[in-house]
Amino acid sequence: MADYRYVTYELLDEGTIARIMLNRPDARNAQQRGLLVELNEAFLEAEADDNVRVVILGGNGPMFSSGHDLGSKVMMSEYQPGPDQHPSFTQNGATREAAEKLLLQEWHYFFENTRRWRNLRKITVAQVHGDVYAAALMLMWACDLIVAAENTRFADVVGTRLGMCGVEYFAHPWEFGARKTKELMLTGDSMSVDEAYALGMVSKVFPSDELSDKTLEFARRIAKVPTMAALLIKEGVNQTQDNQGFYNSLNACFTLHQLNHSHWAWKHEGGFPVANETDGLPNWREAPPVQNHVKTEP
Repeated sequence: MADYRYVTYELLDEGTIARIMLNRPDARNAQQRGLLVELNEAFLEAEADDNVRVVILGGNGPMFSSGHDLGSKVMMSEYQPGPDQHPSFTQNGATREAAEKLLLQEWHYFFENTRRWRNLRKITVAQVHGDVYAAALMLMWACDLIVAAENTRFADVVGTRLGMCGVEYFAHPWEFGARKTKELMLTGDSMSVDEAYALGMVSKVFPSDELSDKTLEFARRIAKVPTMAALLIKEGVNQTQDNQGFYNSLNACFTLHQLNHSHWAWKHEGGFPVANETDGLPNWREAPPVQNHVKTEP
Protein backbone atom coordinates (compact mmCIF):
# COMPACT_ATOMS: atom_id res chain seq x y z
CA MET A 1 0.00 0.00 0.00
CA ALA A 2 1.10 3.54 -0.75
CA ASP A 3 2.31 5.84 2.02
CA TYR A 4 -0.21 8.68 2.16
CA ARG A 5 0.08 11.98 3.99
CA TYR A 6 -3.39 13.51 3.66
CA VAL A 7 -5.57 10.38 3.56
CA THR A 8 -5.49 7.07 5.38
CA TYR A 9 -6.03 3.73 3.67
CA GLU A 10 -6.83 0.49 5.43
CA LEU A 11 -8.14 -2.93 4.46
CA LEU A 12 -10.81 -4.58 6.57
CA ASP A 13 -12.54 -7.95 6.64
CA GLU A 14 -9.66 -9.87 5.09
CA GLY A 15 -9.22 -7.16 2.48
CA THR A 16 -12.75 -7.19 1.06
CA ILE A 17 -13.47 -3.66 2.31
CA ALA A 18 -11.14 -0.69 1.82
CA ARG A 19 -11.64 2.35 4.03
CA ILE A 20 -10.25 5.70 2.91
CA MET A 21 -10.37 8.61 5.35
CA LEU A 22 -9.62 12.24 4.58
CA ASN A 23 -6.96 13.10 7.11
CA ARG A 24 -6.61 16.85 7.58
CA PRO A 25 -8.75 17.13 10.74
CA ASP A 26 -7.16 20.41 11.88
CA ALA A 27 -8.17 21.97 8.56
CA ARG A 28 -11.63 20.35 8.61
CA ASN A 29 -10.45 18.15 5.73
CA ALA A 30 -10.29 21.08 3.33
CA GLN A 31 -9.35 19.80 -0.11
CA GLN A 32 -5.99 21.11 -1.24
CA ARG A 33 -4.17 19.63 -4.21
CA GLY A 34 -2.10 17.12 -2.25
CA LEU A 35 -5.19 15.64 -0.65
CA LEU A 36 -7.07 15.36 -3.94
CA VAL A 37 -4.17 13.69 -5.73
CA GLU A 38 -3.71 11.24 -2.87
CA LEU A 39 -7.43 10.55 -2.73
CA ASN A 40 -7.36 9.65 -6.42
CA GLU A 41 -4.37 7.36 -5.84
CA ALA A 42 -6.16 5.68 -2.94
CA PHE A 43 -9.31 5.12 -5.00
CA LEU A 44 -7.22 3.65 -7.82
CA GLU A 45 -5.37 1.42 -5.35
CA ALA A 46 -8.69 0.02 -4.14
CA GLU A 47 -9.94 -0.35 -7.70
CA ALA A 48 -6.83 -2.31 -8.73
CA ASP A 49 -7.11 -4.71 -5.78
CA ASP A 50 -9.30 -7.60 -6.95
CA ASN A 51 -9.94 -8.63 -3.35
CA VAL A 52 -11.67 -5.31 -2.54
CA ARG A 53 -15.43 -5.34 -3.03
CA VAL A 54 -16.56 -2.15 -1.27
CA VAL A 55 -14.79 1.17 -0.65
CA ILE A 56 -15.79 3.42 2.25
CA LEU A 57 -14.90 7.13 2.08
CA GLY A 58 -15.02 9.14 5.30
CA GLY A 59 -13.22 11.93 7.09
CA ASN A 60 -11.30 12.19 10.36
CA GLY A 61 -12.07 15.00 12.77
CA PRO A 62 -15.16 17.12 13.43
CA MET A 63 -16.56 17.10 9.89
CA PHE A 64 -16.38 15.13 6.66
CA SER A 65 -15.00 18.07 4.66
CA SER A 66 -15.36 21.84 4.50
CA GLY A 67 -14.86 21.89 0.72
CA HIS A 68 -12.04 23.42 -1.29
CA ASP A 69 -9.01 24.76 0.58
CA LEU A 70 -9.12 28.49 -0.16
CA GLY A 71 -5.84 29.60 1.33
CA SER A 72 -4.25 27.56 4.11
CA LYS A 73 -0.46 27.62 4.49
CA VAL A 74 -0.31 24.08 3.12
CA MET A 75 -2.37 25.05 0.08
CA MET A 76 -0.28 28.16 -0.63
CA SER A 77 3.02 26.29 -0.30
CA GLU A 78 1.76 23.67 -2.76
CA TYR A 79 0.65 26.36 -5.21
CA GLN A 80 3.65 28.69 -5.22
CA PRO A 81 7.02 27.89 -6.84
CA GLY A 82 9.48 26.47 -4.36
CA PRO A 83 10.56 23.24 -2.70
CA ASP A 84 7.05 22.45 -1.46
CA GLN A 85 5.25 23.12 -4.74
CA HIS A 86 3.03 20.22 -5.73
CA PRO A 87 3.95 18.70 -9.14
CA SER A 88 0.38 19.18 -10.35
CA PHE A 89 0.99 22.94 -10.45
CA THR A 90 3.55 22.45 -13.23
CA GLN A 91 1.39 20.36 -15.59
CA ASN A 92 -2.14 19.81 -16.88
CA GLY A 93 -2.55 23.42 -17.95
CA ALA A 94 -0.74 25.00 -14.99
CA THR A 95 1.77 26.75 -17.28
CA ARG A 96 -0.91 28.16 -19.60
CA GLU A 97 -2.41 31.61 -19.15
CA ALA A 98 -5.66 33.29 -18.12
CA ALA A 99 -8.93 31.33 -18.36
CA GLU A 100 -7.24 28.40 -20.10
CA LYS A 101 -5.05 27.74 -17.07
CA LEU A 102 -7.91 27.69 -14.58
CA LEU A 103 -10.16 25.67 -16.89
CA LEU A 104 -7.59 22.91 -17.43
CA GLN A 105 -6.51 22.74 -13.80
CA GLU A 106 -10.08 22.56 -12.52
CA TRP A 107 -11.04 20.04 -15.20
CA HIS A 108 -8.27 17.68 -14.12
CA TYR A 109 -8.37 18.08 -10.34
CA PHE A 110 -11.93 19.13 -9.48
CA PHE A 111 -14.14 17.77 -12.26
CA GLU A 112 -12.81 14.80 -14.20
CA ASN A 113 -11.35 13.18 -11.09
CA THR A 114 -14.78 13.34 -9.41
CA ARG A 115 -16.43 11.85 -12.46
CA ARG A 116 -13.79 9.10 -12.49
CA TRP A 117 -14.59 8.25 -8.85
CA ARG A 118 -18.29 8.12 -9.68
CA ASN A 119 -17.51 5.40 -12.23
CA LEU A 120 -15.02 3.46 -10.06
CA ARG A 121 -15.29 -0.27 -10.73
CA LYS A 122 -16.15 -0.94 -7.08
CA ILE A 123 -19.16 -0.09 -4.94
CA THR A 124 -18.42 3.05 -2.92
CA VAL A 125 -20.05 4.26 0.30
CA ALA A 126 -19.63 7.82 1.57
CA GLN A 127 -19.58 8.02 5.37
CA VAL A 128 -20.30 11.67 6.25
CA HIS A 129 -20.74 13.67 9.42
CA GLY A 130 -20.81 17.24 10.64
CA ASP A 131 -21.24 19.94 8.01
CA VAL A 132 -20.83 18.79 4.40
CA TYR A 133 -20.23 21.98 2.44
CA ALA A 134 -19.61 22.90 -1.21
CA ALA A 135 -16.86 20.71 -2.72
CA ALA A 136 -17.46 18.15 0.03
CA LEU A 137 -20.74 17.46 -1.77
CA MET A 138 -18.78 16.45 -4.87
CA LEU A 139 -16.81 13.80 -3.00
CA MET A 140 -19.95 12.47 -1.38
CA TRP A 141 -22.04 12.48 -4.56
CA ALA A 142 -19.35 10.58 -6.45
CA CYS A 143 -20.09 7.59 -4.22
CA ASP A 144 -22.80 5.04 -4.93
CA LEU A 145 -24.35 5.21 -1.47
CA ILE A 146 -24.29 7.78 1.32
CA VAL A 147 -24.67 7.15 5.04
CA ALA A 148 -24.66 10.01 7.50
CA ALA A 149 -24.45 10.76 11.19
CA GLU A 150 -27.37 12.36 12.94
CA ASN A 151 -27.34 16.18 12.71
CA THR A 152 -25.29 16.16 9.49
CA ARG A 153 -26.03 19.20 7.32
CA PHE A 154 -25.54 19.72 3.59
CA ALA A 155 -25.02 23.09 1.90
CA ASP A 156 -23.38 24.77 -1.06
CA VAL A 157 -22.58 28.33 -0.04
CA VAL A 158 -20.47 29.34 -3.03
CA GLY A 159 -23.30 31.36 -4.55
CA THR A 160 -23.84 33.55 -1.49
CA ARG A 161 -20.18 33.73 -0.39
CA LEU A 162 -18.13 33.54 -3.59
CA GLY A 163 -20.59 34.62 -6.28
CA MET A 164 -20.29 31.27 -8.05
CA CYS A 165 -22.98 29.14 -9.68
CA GLY A 166 -22.11 26.02 -7.73
CA VAL A 167 -19.10 23.73 -7.57
CA GLU A 168 -17.37 22.13 -10.56
CA TYR A 169 -19.21 18.79 -10.43
CA PHE A 170 -22.73 20.22 -10.58
CA ALA A 171 -24.86 17.22 -9.63
CA HIS A 172 -27.13 19.37 -7.47
CA PRO A 173 -30.37 19.15 -9.54
CA TRP A 174 -29.99 15.37 -9.71
CA GLU A 175 -29.45 15.07 -5.96
CA PHE A 176 -31.59 17.87 -4.49
CA GLY A 177 -34.17 18.35 -7.25
CA ALA A 178 -34.47 21.39 -9.50
CA ARG A 179 -36.34 23.89 -7.32
CA LYS A 180 -34.62 22.85 -4.10
CA THR A 181 -31.28 23.39 -5.83
CA LYS A 182 -32.27 26.91 -6.81
CA GLU A 183 -33.43 27.66 -3.28
CA LEU A 184 -30.35 26.28 -1.55
CA MET A 185 -27.95 27.93 -3.99
CA LEU A 186 -29.67 31.33 -3.84
CA THR A 187 -29.97 31.38 -0.05
CA GLY A 188 -26.92 29.41 1.05
CA ASP A 189 -29.13 27.54 3.53
CA SER A 190 -28.41 23.99 4.62
CA MET A 191 -30.49 20.85 4.24
CA SER A 192 -30.94 18.57 7.24
CA VAL A 193 -30.00 14.92 7.18
CA ASP A 194 -33.67 13.98 7.64
CA GLU A 195 -34.69 15.90 4.54
CA ALA A 196 -31.77 14.39 2.63
CA TYR A 197 -32.97 10.95 3.69
CA ALA A 198 -36.52 11.76 2.58
CA LEU A 199 -35.18 12.77 -0.84
CA GLY A 200 -33.33 9.45 -1.15
CA MET A 201 -29.95 11.15 -1.26
CA VAL A 202 -28.92 9.53 2.02
CA SER A 203 -29.45 5.81 2.53
CA LYS A 204 -28.91 5.44 6.28
CA VAL A 205 -28.71 7.76 9.30
CA PHE A 206 -26.73 6.52 12.30
CA PRO A 207 -25.89 7.92 15.76
CA SER A 208 -22.64 9.85 15.57
CA ASP A 209 -20.79 7.57 17.97
CA GLU A 210 -21.86 4.50 15.96
CA LEU A 211 -21.25 5.89 12.47
CA SER A 212 -18.01 4.03 11.77
CA ASP A 213 -19.21 0.66 13.05
CA LYS A 214 -22.65 0.90 11.43
CA THR A 215 -21.15 1.94 8.11
CA LEU A 216 -18.86 -1.08 8.20
CA GLU A 217 -21.84 -3.35 8.92
CA PHE A 218 -23.66 -1.82 5.95
CA ALA A 219 -20.62 -2.33 3.72
CA ARG A 220 -20.41 -5.97 4.79
CA ARG A 221 -23.94 -6.57 3.51
CA ILE A 222 -23.03 -5.09 0.16
CA ALA A 223 -19.76 -7.02 -0.02
CA LYS A 224 -21.74 -10.27 -0.01
CA VAL A 225 -23.28 -9.48 -3.41
CA PRO A 226 -21.42 -11.24 -6.25
CA THR A 227 -18.98 -8.75 -7.75
CA MET A 228 -20.35 -9.05 -11.30
CA ALA A 229 -23.90 -8.42 -10.13
CA ALA A 230 -22.83 -5.47 -7.99
CA LEU A 231 -20.88 -3.90 -10.85
CA LEU A 232 -23.73 -4.30 -13.33
CA ILE A 233 -26.25 -2.87 -10.85
CA LYS A 234 -24.03 0.17 -10.49
CA GLU A 235 -23.41 0.40 -14.23
CA GLY A 236 -27.10 0.01 -15.03
CA VAL A 237 -28.07 2.89 -12.76
CA ASN A 238 -25.18 5.11 -13.92
CA GLN A 239 -25.92 4.46 -17.58
CA THR A 240 -29.60 5.22 -16.99
CA GLN A 241 -28.68 8.57 -15.45
CA ASP A 242 -26.27 9.29 -18.31
CA ASN A 243 -28.95 8.47 -20.90
CA GLN A 244 -31.26 10.86 -19.06
CA GLY A 245 -28.69 13.60 -19.56
CA PHE A 246 -26.51 13.49 -16.44
CA TYR A 247 -23.18 13.21 -18.28
CA ASN A 248 -23.93 16.03 -20.73
CA SER A 249 -25.40 18.15 -17.97
CA LEU A 250 -22.19 17.87 -15.94
CA ASN A 251 -20.14 18.96 -18.97
CA ALA A 252 -22.40 21.93 -19.68
CA CYS A 253 -22.46 23.11 -16.07
CA PHE A 254 -18.68 22.84 -15.76
CA THR A 255 -18.46 25.22 -18.73
CA LEU A 256 -20.85 27.61 -16.96
CA HIS A 257 -18.67 27.38 -13.87
CA GLN A 258 -15.66 28.50 -15.91
CA LEU A 259 -17.67 31.36 -17.43
CA ASN A 260 -18.54 32.47 -13.89
CA HIS A 261 -14.83 32.45 -12.94
CA SER A 262 -13.98 34.42 -16.08
CA HIS A 263 -16.58 37.05 -15.22
CA TRP A 264 -14.97 37.78 -11.85
CA ALA A 265 -11.43 37.57 -13.21
CA TRP A 266 -12.37 40.13 -15.89
CA LYS A 267 -14.01 42.40 -13.32
CA HIS A 268 -11.26 42.34 -10.68
CA GLU A 269 -7.88 43.94 -10.94
CA GLY A 270 -5.37 41.12 -10.62
CA GLY A 271 -7.77 38.56 -12.06
CA PHE A 272 -9.23 37.24 -8.76
CA PRO A 273 -11.71 34.64 -10.11
CA VAL A 274 -14.45 34.76 -7.44
CA ALA A 275 -16.55 37.54 -5.91
CA ASN A 276 -15.36 39.51 -2.88
CA GLU A 277 -16.47 42.36 -0.62
CA THR A 278 -16.32 44.89 -3.46
CA ASP A 279 -19.09 42.90 -5.15
CA GLY A 280 -21.40 43.20 -2.15
CA LEU A 281 -20.64 39.84 -0.55
CA PRO A 282 -19.24 39.31 2.95
CA ASN A 283 -15.68 38.08 3.31
CA TRP A 284 -16.10 34.32 3.25
CA ARG A 285 -13.82 34.00 6.30
CA GLU A 286 -16.12 36.29 8.30
CA ALA A 287 -19.48 35.24 6.86
CA PRO A 288 -22.26 34.47 9.35
CA PRO A 289 -23.07 30.83 10.15
CA VAL A 290 -25.02 28.83 7.60
CA GLN A 291 -28.74 28.86 8.37
CA ASN A 292 -30.77 25.70 8.49
CA HIS A 293 -33.42 25.35 5.84
CA VAL A 294 -36.85 25.67 7.49
CA LYS A 295 -39.97 25.36 5.36
CA THR A 296 -41.96 27.89 7.46
CA GLU A 297 -39.22 30.54 7.60
CA PRO A 298 -38.25 32.98 4.78
